[in-house]
Order: sequence, then C-alpha cells, then structure tokens
Amino acid sequence: MNKLYIGNVSEEASAVDLESIFEQWKIPYSGPFLVKTGYAFVDCPDEKVAMKAIDTLSGKVELHGKLLEVEHSVPKRQRSCKLQIRNIPPHMQWEVLDGLLAQYGTVESCEQVNTETETAVVNVRYGAKDQARQALEKLNGFLMESYALKVSYIPDELATGPEGPGLGGRRGMAARGTPRSGSPSLGARPKMQSDVPLRMLVPTQFVGAIIGKEGSTIRNITKQTHSKIDIHRKENAGAAEKPITVHSTPEGCSSACRSIMEIMQKEAVDTKFTEEIPLKILAHNNFVGRLIGKEGRNLKKIEQDTETKITISPLQDLTLYNPERTITVKGSIEACAQAEQEVMKKIREAYDNDIAAMNSNLIPGLNLNALGLFPGGASGGVSPSMVSAPPAGPQGAYPSFGYGVCGSEAAPWPFPASSPSLSGQPETETVYLFIPALAVGAIIGKQGQHIKQLSRFAGASIKIAPADGVEAKQRMVIITGPPEAQFKAQGRIFGKLKEENFFGPKEEVKLEAHIKVPSSAAGRVIGKGGKTVNELQNLSSAEVVVPRDQTPDENDQVVVKISGHFYASQVAQRRIQEILSQVRRQQEPKPAPSGPSLARRK
Repeated sequence: MNKLYIGNVSEEASAVDLESIFEQWKIPYSGPFLVKTGYAFVDCPDEKVAMKAIDTLSGKVELHGKLLEVEHSVPKRQRSCKLQIRNIPPHMQWEVLDGLLAQYGTVESCEQVNTETETAVVNVRYGAKDQARQALEKLNGFLMESYALKVSYIPDELATGPEGPGLGGRRGMAARGTPRSGSPSLGARPKMQSDVPLRMLVPTQFVGAIIGKEGSTIRNITKQTHSKIDIHRKENAGAAEKPITVHSTPEGCSSACRSIMEIMQKEAVDTKFTEEIPLKILAHNNFVGRLIGKEGRNLKKIEQDTETKITISPLQDLTLYNPERTITVKGSIEACAQAEQEVMKKIREAYDNDIAAMNSNLIPGLNLNALGLFPGGASGGVSPSMVSAPPAGPQGAYPSFGYGVCGSEAAPWPFPASSPSLSGQPETETVYLFIPALAVGAIIGKQGQHIKQLSRFAGASIKIAPADGVEAKQRMVIITGPPEAQFKAQGRIFGKLKEENFFGPKEEVKLEAHIKVPSSAAGRVIGKGGKTVNELQNLSSAEVVVPRDQTPDENDQVVVKISGHFYASQVAQRRIQEILSQVRRQQEPKPAPSGPSLARRK
C-alpha cells in the first residue's frame, strides 16, 4: 500500500514540479512520477513514508494555484469494503466513533494505524461495498470537534477481482496485534485504549463518594481522564469491597486511579475514617508471576523506586471463576500512583507477549477469536478470561479460564464470548481424554458442580466413562463440542490436575487423548512410510500413534492416540482434524455444472 494517487494536479504541472515538492518536504519516493492530465502516481519506499506524504501534502500544499489531494492509489477491483479515516480528534472516545461508523452499516473491524501525526488514523472494514461507499461519501470532510475527517479507500486484500481474491493488493498496513478496543489519547503520538483495563478494589463505604450526587463525580473523572469507568456495585452483595474497571489508555487509567484515590482520601477525612486506605489492583494470575519476576526482583524494584510496600494475595484464594489476584500497595497517594503505573506496565507487557505468542499460529485451524482469548469489537455479556502463553519449558503454565468477578454487570476482562467462525457453525468433535482415576472426584466436584460449571463454561458435553475395573488407574473423559470448546475444556482439565497436585511441582502434566477416525482415513494420518505422522510429531512435540493392528469398531472407525502436554496435544489434534476435513471434502459429491458457482454466491 505504498503507491500514491495525487489528484487536483494543474495541467501546467510536470514531474519535476512534483519531485521538488516531495524534496522540499523531505518525503522520499522510490520511482518516477507518472503524470497524467489532472492527476499523477508515485511509489513510496514504505507505508510509513506514504502516510507521511498524505498527512503532509493532502489539502495543504499548492502547486500552480491548486491544492494537491494525496491518497492511497487503489485499483478499482480493490475498492471494496475497506476505508482509511484520518484526522480523527486525538482525544476522541471510541463510543462516539463507533456510533458514527455504525450509521452506515456493519463494521467488521476497526484498527488503529501508528502515525507521527497528532490526530488518530484508523482502518475500517465494512460488511458490504455499498456501506463502505456510503460511509466514504458521508464522512469525507465531516467535522468532528473542528477536525475535518479525511476518508479514502485502501486496498482490500479480500476483494475479489478478475484475477481472484487478494491479487494486486499489498499488506503494507500492519494491524495492531489484536482487534481494536479503545480511544485515541492526548499527546503527540495518538494511542488507543489499552487492551488491559485497570481493575481496582475499593471499600464499599467510599463507592457513593466516587459516584457523587447523581453520578456527577464519576462523570467528571471520566471526562477529565478520557476513560470509561464501570463500578460493579451489584457484585458480591454485602462485600466490604467493590471492583472498579477503568478502560482507557495507560495514561488515562493512571489518571483515573489517582483521582479515585484522592476522592477516597478526602471522604476518609470527612467521615473521620482513620484506617489506612491502600491501593488494591486486581490482576489475572497468568500475569502475576512475570510481575513478581525471578526471585521477586521486579516487585522489589518497584517497591524501592516508588517507596511503597506491595503484597500479593495467595494462590489459594483463586477459584475457577475468579482467576484474579489482589495486589495491595501501601504508601502515599503519589507513591501509590507511581507504583500503579509500574505494576500495570509489567502486566500489559505480559499480556502483549501472550497475545503475540498466541497470534503466531501456534495452533493452526483453531478460531482463536471464538475462544474468547482476545479483545474484539463485540461487547456485552460476561466474557471468558485470558489464557496463558504457550509453555516456554517443561514447567509452562496451563490455560486458566474463568471470569474476573462473577456477576451480571460488564465483564472485567476484555475478552468476547465464544462465537461460531465466519464459515458457519463449526463441526462438533469428540475427544477421549484419559486422567488419573484418583482425579475423578476433583474434576466432578461436590455434587457434580465443577463438571457442570466447566461444561457450561466451555460449551461442551463432558462425561466421565465408567471404570474398566476396580483397579483401573485411568478414567476416560468424553468431551464433545467444537474446536474452541475442546480447547477450553481440555485446557481447564490439564490445569485442574496441576492445581490439585496430581502431578509434582516440577512434573509436567501429560495426558493421553484419543480421536476416532474413519478406517479409510487412517492411512492419510500415517502418510507414506509414516511421513505424515512423523512430521506431526516433530511439529507438535506430542507422541502420535495409529496402532496398525486395530479392528475397526461398529462405525468403521479406528483410534489415533496422542500423548503430550496441553499445547502439544492441541496442535496434534488440530492437525489431525484438518487432515480429516480434507478427506471429507474430497469425498463430497461435486456440484452440478448448472447454476451460479459457489464463489459468486452471496
């Protein structure tokens, strides 16, 4: 996306004139200017330079009495559903922008582009061409707080042209690591709302002061810090503390945190409350280890640098549906505010590292968005929480799914609920997972509560088969559901076995899983001379065995055995399911030649 279109070019203008303008404004170009009547084209070395040319020249620089118009050059076949919106006010709230964009159709994605301008830039994909066209016509030049929006098409890699989908487009614009969620912030370099909100616990007696008369105080904090603040008053009725969630940029979160601490301090003085009011931050357990650091070094450094005392709640306080730990910070308001910045910086770094790892196609074929692992455009409802990064070694963490705090209000961690993939409802799969016989009680829970909760949470059917005999050392757990449900259910079972000490502190949890495949497809899993199964083992680090002397069952199926740690098992399972899908597609009857082709159906 480095080719530029230069419009409103005077008939007197030449390539030399355009070259001099680019050189005057120190904008490099990587090819000759192709000048036509009234317009021109030029290539830039990279996307960053192209964006600089647009921001610097378009509508601002004259050539022979005409203001130049500069935008991305987009082939007609790629003028589809994707737009770039520039010159967005730097402190614009996402709620406002979302509402504006939604007036013209379904917004499938909206991602911020890093630029060096004071205003924000986003790439937007609409659900249909006519929606994008209408948005371009209506929003180009639209005034928002004295800022005139600039809207143009950008190459749509998914657009289908005569040569097939995506040809001719460039992926020069890298999306942020995750789907957008947030708002451009103040400052020279616009930023979006952090994907990790600030979660605080405050004494219930101060909640009224934080809200203020008819909500005036909380509205002022929201306005001044450009934040969205949720006070979960209805959660944990009768509890001594209530959670508060702050959605904003890191700077906005810190500013809101300071304001809330100052309000509590003032209220304490007014009500003659003499006890110390520490800052309490809630953080997902998956991030806390990296906050603490090796031998506690990170935490000790934060304490020394900010002159605070920091303690963290014990692991025993965690539950399946409350995976957050409480970080208590004691010190002056100024010291606590500094400590909050450092603590949340470490937590956000851990989150970003996890997202980068999970986005690296660790488990091909798995719809990671439907897992509820990553922030997205959808909102509303209670959403599942974060999964840990792939284990870096034999003591790597296991996925810990749950809710930040149970309740009916907005979810504290920004992860969307599971949803079917774009291709439609995912196909249901059955996996047979073998666990130690002694662990059955822990998986079932008192009166079956744990397995019921896990089943509802994962969206899977989970049953434990009867024991093969009195002395059986293993029991089979039958899990039925789509890929994302399998990932959640199996991940939680692996984690539960570790938590309940069925494996030693330095011992990696390795389980055996069975998948039944049609006997006719077993050869595809094995591959010629065992090539496929060997490649699969090298890829996943799991042990994969297809016993050769099996007798197919009544459904003409045989068993594939997979042994390994959680992520190894998941990679192997997904690859095997991918092979089975290929087999099924090849066995499907070919469509009749009459009628429109599938590629043209909407």
